[in-house]
Amino acid sequence: MQRYRRPLVLACLALAACGILSPAAARCEESRTGPPNIVLIMADDMGYSDLGCYGGEIKTPQLDALAAGGLRFTQFYNTARCWPTRAALLTGYYAQQVCRDEFPDLPGQDRGNRPGWAPLLPSLLDSAGYRSYHSGKWHIDGMPVESGFHRSYLLRDQGRFFHPRRHFEDDRTLPPVEPESGFYATTAIADHAIRCLRDHAAHHAGAPFFHYVAFTAPHFPLHALPEDIERYRNHYQVGWDRIRDERRQRQREMGIAPGLISDVERDVGPPYHFPEALKILGPGEVNRPLPWSDLTAEQQEFQAEKMALHAAMIDRMDREIGRIVQQLKEMEVFDETLILFLSDNGASAEIMVRDDGHDPSAPPGSAETHLCLGPGWSTVSNTPFRRHKTWVHEGGICTPLIVHWPNGISARGELRNNPGHVIDVVPTLLELAGGERPAEFSGSPVPAPPGVSLVPAFTDDGSVSHDSLWWSHEGNRAIRVGDFKLVAAAGEDWELFNLREDRAETNDLAETHPEKVAELSQLWTAQRDKFHQLATADADSQ
Repeated sequence: MQRYRRPLVLACLALAACGILSPAAARCEESRTGPPNIVLIMADDMGYSDLGCYGGEIKTPQLDALAAGGLRFTQFYNTARCWPTRAALLTGYYAQQVCRDEFPDLPGQDRGNRPGWAPLLPSLLDSAGYRSYHSGKWHIDGMPVESGFHRSYLLRDQGRFFHPRRHFEDDRTLPPVEPESGFYATTAIADHAIRCLRDHAAHHAGAPFFHYVAFTAPHFPLHALPEDIERYRNHYQVGWDRIRDERRQRQREMGIAPGLISDVERDVGPPYHFPEALKILGPGEVNRPLPWSDLTAEQQEFQAEKMALHAAMIDRMDREIGRIVQQLKEMEVFDETLILFLSDNGASAEIMVRDDGHDPSAPPGSAETHLCLGPGWSTVSNTPFRRHKTWVHEGGICTPLIVHWPNGISARGELRNNPGHVIDVVPTLLELAGGERPAEFSGSPVPAPPGVSLVPAFTDDGSVSHDSLWWSHEGNRAIRVGDFKLVAAAGEDWELFNLREDRAETNDLAETHPEKVAELSQLWTAQRDKFHQLATADADSQ
């Protein structure tokens, strides 16, 4: 295929000035492009330790290889939930700033429309000449093409991995997929991404591209291909206590999140209670992370099967990422493509039955079943941290972040321990791509974005820092300033942790450091009030 050719000298000088190219790269000894192509990959409901390169036993050789050839961030954060994270990821603002997460006294702002001053990343990259593509989940207001993407496959029906009824191509409705058609969502998302890349190579080879690949895996329902399930069928009978310990040991050996592991919170179950779902799922379901030895034989078998499904879904996602990587290599742009991989929230403790319901007699993982990971295995997936999706303790908000860019990052297999957040992705990509955010909208100044560029962290001696990082979701709230994090579950008192010494949030310092609690709680409230004022103004203007 035709290799991409764009102006080289100015691009190399600019990147060398940023300090992100090795001396050899700065000399432009190899023919390559300037601003990178960008592939941004997001998993759905995947925990911090699910990947092999973050301590997991699930086979993820493709992502592990990207980590070995680039960087792993150990303290990167999302928002604890799918749609706020996606809004923050593609706008560079906290979700509350752009009306994509709720304030209790502003009804309709939970998943409202973004204000006009907060366009999505493709619109910001357009001025830099990028072509933008989207494949997979959306969960943002509006539609992808109308929001700046040139091509899109939108899978809105996350509850049916085998035969979705609601999906769109280039914002146009597609017919429902028939059962037994051979469709599988994870593969279909990768198929579309590859088609877009091939079309780009054929018709737009002179332009850089941004591709947002948003997998629906491993979000419930746990639907997996039989051949993928078979690879893990007998692995998890040893139980969640042992698997968690093994993951933690591997993390220590890797240097990821050193220190203690959090205690298992045996009384913390799903964030929402659906008693009818428990009846449908039967006696094998367990809605608390009890000691494995306390479970009945039936419960152990049921739970082990669920984790095998979860693993199979991640395994398949990794294989499909490998196909996308192979396409980049065939286009001869792999070395000049910046690849980022992360998850939208921690693993989920939810247990529910919806969409097409659950048939207990159907093979687990098939289209007729509706199984959820639940708190036992979610605790494992979020090793070594506390809590789950929706909470803003570390288990709900910590995500892997893999960054790979051979022509731009000389590091190979290194860790970056500075805190970062999904609000940092837009400023990072704009710096590298040369895109700009308008200073004004409709004659008024655009609010200052809260994120920072991660580009300095791409170097051996670079780092990034934030004045603070802030969270609020469904009454759960937190703020991090430096090494200190103040956090509270909905309706509970503040807890205070020194994350440099205690990433697992095991030693609450609130009673011994009341002055720090007062300081950080005031900062949290001030930030909330500022966001509230902005959201109120936007609501009044609509």
